[in-house]
Amino acid sequence: MMEREPKILVFSTNTISDPGIDLAGASHLDYPTGVLVLAVPCSSGIDPRWILYALKEACFDGVFIAADGEDCPYLSDCTRRTAEVVRKAQELLEDHGIDPRRLKMAAICSVCSEAFVNHVKKFSEALKGLDHE
Repeated sequence: MMEREPKILVFSTNTISDPGIDLAGASHLDYPTGVLVLAVPCSSGIDPRWILYALKEACFDGVFIAADGEDCPYLSDCTRRTAEVVRKAQELLEDHGIDPRRLKMAAICSVCSEAFVNHVKKFSEALKGLDHE
């Protein structure tokens, strides 16, 4: 019997991480089929409640934030702000009985296609492990 691929919602930024993720597809790099990418202007603008909704109501197994990092065209302190989003989201998840390890963040640049693929593959495997705990 084949194991189901975890469903992963990826918040990707329009100008920084989205081109890197598109490059992964254009380069025919394989990554889990359960990945759905949703573009946002800036990773620091993600509402922690969206993450809770994705995991609790929309039946995603994990949420991956492909963050702008230091390359953000909008905010000089985007990295700090995005880290705060993740911190608040993890607290919110714990408050609702959801394992905070179902949320992952990494900086993905416009040419980081291989890094993105590696991150989502590892995250998918980690989510499979969480389902067996």
